Amino acid sequence: MNTPADASPPRALRALTPLEARIVGVLIEKQHTVPDTYPLSLNALTSGCNQKTARTPVMNVSEAEVLNTIEDLKLLSLVFEGSSSRVPRFEHNLNRVLGVPAQAVALLTVLMLRGAQTAAELRLNSARLHGFADVSSVEAFLSELAEREPPLVVKLPRAPGARENRWMHLLCGEASVAALAGAEAGEREAGSVTPDEYEALKAEQQRLADEVARLQRLVERMAEELGVSLEKSPDAE
Repeated sequence: MNTPADASPPRALRALTPLEARIVGVLIEKQHTVPDTYPLSLNALTSGCNQKTARTPVMNVSEAEVLNTIEDLKLLSLVFEGSSSRVPRFEHNLNRVLGVPAQAVALLTVLMLRGAQTAAELRLNSARLHGFADVSSVEAFLSELAEREPPLVVKLPRAPGARENRWMHLLCGEASVAALAGAEAGEREAGSVTPDEYEALKAEQQRLADEVARLQRLVERMAEELGVSLEKSPDAE
């Protein structure tokens, strides 16, 4: 993996807290999905951290908690505050701090936001951040991230009943890997679904949500062309 020409030399980074990783992940995600509102305001960033979909685990943090955490991220040069707006807005600097290309940033982002995933799931879930040609290209970038010193991702042992290995980021340290293994063991003892089944259900839920949103936009556009007024349901408010 070649370091981008505009990137600073990579340097050692302390283990991030879960909220720090969530903030950085949200900033990167929104940079690609809602570029018109990026850099993000504190309110938008907090909403992104507390988002119920495409987040594992789901969080419920306050603006004060996010703002305090941003101050710590500034010390690591991972987050900057923009100076061109009266309302404070924040942007990430992960690619420069780690010295990795856009493809690697996309994979790390999805891992920070959605937890451990297989290469196939990562290709699907990172599509809005970077379009990987195939699963093998995803695996190639993951392998290079795993071979760095220190490594940025790790390939987890295949879980019982799973068809593929999952990958996990190491930006929050090795302890997070042990915590995940313990949580999965507890789930299996409780008779829950396998990790692959759970991830497949999450992917399907997101696909259906995206399809509903697409159809809603189509209906609204057709109604506008026909001059028809659509009544919003109470749930849409």
